[in-house]
Amino acid sequence: MAFVTQHQIQKFREDGFLVLEHFFTAEECDSMRNAIQRIIAGMEVPPHCRTEFSTKEEEQLQAQGSSDYFLTSGDKIRFFFEKGVLDERGNFLIPKEKSISKIGHALHAHDPVFKQITHSSKVQELGRKLGLERPVVVQSMYIFKQPGIGGEVTPHQDATFLHTEPLGRVLGFWIALEDATQENGCLWFIPGSHTNGITRRMVRAAPGTSTCVEFVGSEPAYDDNQFIPLPISKGGLILIHGEVVHKSEQNSSDSSRHVFTFHVMEAKDTSWSKENWLQPTPELPFPSLYT
Repeated sequence: MAFVTQHQIQKFREDGFLVLEHFFTAEECDSMRNAIQRIIAGMEVPPHCRTEFSTKEEEQLQAQGSSDYFLTSGDKIRFFFEKGVLDERGNFLIPKEKSISKIGHALHAHDPVFKQITHSSKVQELGRKLGLERPVVVQSMYIFKQPGIGGEVTPHQDATFLHTEPLGRVLGFWIALEDATQENGCLWFIPGSHTNGITRRMVRAAPGTSTCVEFVGSEPAYDDNQFIPLPISKGGLILIHGEVVHKSEQNSSDSSRHVFTFHVMEAKDTSWSKENWLQPTPELPFPSLYT
């Protein structure tokens, strides 16, 4: 694995992100891809669970918010689909394995391959280099970015969805399982945008309202020219500060952009917002990153 230098950690503190090429081996990437194929092969999708995933605010509120399936996925392995892959009766218009947007949010807890990667010695060592004292894993996702239909992810900050007091305690680990290019939807970042706090939060709505979550505040209009693309090759890791502004474009190419990503919180002197959609459960308290 690439040895992480103090200079790189300093760069992460300045930019809010850090690219570490070849952090994982091709074999490790392929083991994750094989594991997800096994999971898809065993997938049963009850019709009421056929939630479409979208980052457009209204659709997010309607599709994810009204869906218990999403809200209770924090301690399970569940399936979320791209737009336009199901007809109005909920039948797949294309093969199911090509229709999935993401699988979440507890792969790290329930699948041995993803668990091993999440808690791998090099990830733990990186956590220690970053000075994390009591890091816990809060969620994980496998993102497909399917060819041609992998939707855009609009500019956002992860802390909008994973809020802590104080801020600055959430960190994303984003692993490219295939080369991520500008054509197939690599990540784009605004360097240094992690120092201004957050402008928007997604919170659990009051009981009895029509949606399960709602947005408080609003996302500012970001200047497209401020974003820089971060293409990365298979096995690369991007560290993502919880408040850095990032996005990805629609995948217009004919190759997918598979990613495994998980979020870690420094639990020392930190409180996890009770208003977050994602909550630890008695079945799955947030596990320690360090084993």
